[in-house]
Formats: sequence, structure tokens, C-alpha cells
Amino acid sequence: MSGSRKSPQSVDSKILASIRKLGRGSVFVPADFLGMGSRRAVDVALHRLIRQGMIRRLARGIYDFPKEHPVLGPLEPSATAIALALAGRDRTRLQPAGAYAANTLGLSEQVPARIVFLTDGPARVVKVGPTTIHLRRTTPKNMATAGRLSGILIQALRELGQDHVTPARIAHLRRTIPAKKRQELLKDIRLAPAWMHPIFRDLAGQDA
Repeated sequence: MSGSRKSPQSVDSKILASIRKLGRGSVFVPADFLGMGSRRAVDVALHRLIRQGMIRRLARGIYDFPKEHPVLGPLEPSATAIALALAGRDRTRLQPAGAYAANTLGLSEQVPARIVFLTDGPARVVKVGPTTIHLRRTTPKNMATAGRLSGILIQALRELGQDHVTPARIAHLRRTIPAKKRQELLKDIRLAPAWMHPIFRDLAGQDA
């Protein structure tokens, strides 16, 4: 027999150490641990950790190391943590879109049951409890501002529609987003639809 085969115990302990390093609230998929053993060994180790109450299975092929509340018990992971796990640990980018983008910026109080992220990676859908998370493949132009304030603002304003971008909502953005951050919007103004240009300039402190 070859001495190079990893024992189940070593695979379990390596995966558990990796999960603890990620910290509570982290979400992961089996592929994140393939450097520690075969796919079957990883799957078996994850099932053992579920039985021991260390981790949870959120949906098929997706798990978390839940944060614990002293009264409420295990808390639900964030939609962003789930989406990042689905997107994988490669160079895939994500951009919150739709009602989730508007809610994230505080422009809508609606917490959507259907959460959409635009991505330049594969399309995926996963249901976790009452929430359905969609990774929707989109165009390079839509992903050009991913990870920046301009990206989430474009998506949030698109969701609201031009007629619903009220002075009160603009005032809210001025209050909640630091001025330095708002000034960065001018760098990406050409990537926003034309009707958003005055809003970007207003938020950046530039006369429209």
C-alpha cells in the first residue's frame, strides 16, 4: 500500500482547520478543499462535520460555519457570502443588482426573497431557506464597474427607475456615503446611462 494516501482523519482535521480559519459566518463548497483530499474524501469529511454539529448544509453542495447568537442560535449567512461561494474562489466577479442593490444602499426597505448578482462567470441558482440567489451572467459593460460604488449605484437606480429617484433618496445617499467615495463616481460616469449622469455629478458635488 502506498504511504501517500491521506487518512480520513487527516482530511477531516485539515478541512476543519481551514473552516475555522475562514471564521464563523463563512460559506463554502466542496471544491474549496480539493487540495486536501479526493472529492469523495472531502464529501465524507463535510458530512461528518455536519453530524457533529460543526457546520450546516445550506443547499446541495453549499455549506456554512454559522455565527451563533446567544438567544437566537445559528444565524443565516449573508447573501453576499453565499454568492461568493457559488462564484468560486477564482477570478469571477459579482455585482449586486435589482432590488438587492437598492436595499443595500438603503434606497428601498424591501428585503427581496429573490436576490440577483450579475457575474462574468457561470450562471447559478441556489435556494437557501426562503431566499433564492441568482448569479446571472451578463455583458462585460455591466461588469466594468463591479466592486465599486458606481456599479451598485447604477444597478440600484436602474431598479428604481428614473421617475422614482426622488430628492429624498438623493439626500439619503449624500448622508450615508462618504464624500470622498461619492467623488469617485465621476471616474465611471461614462459607463452609466445618460439619465444617471446628473445624479452622479450631484452626488460627487459637481454642478450638473
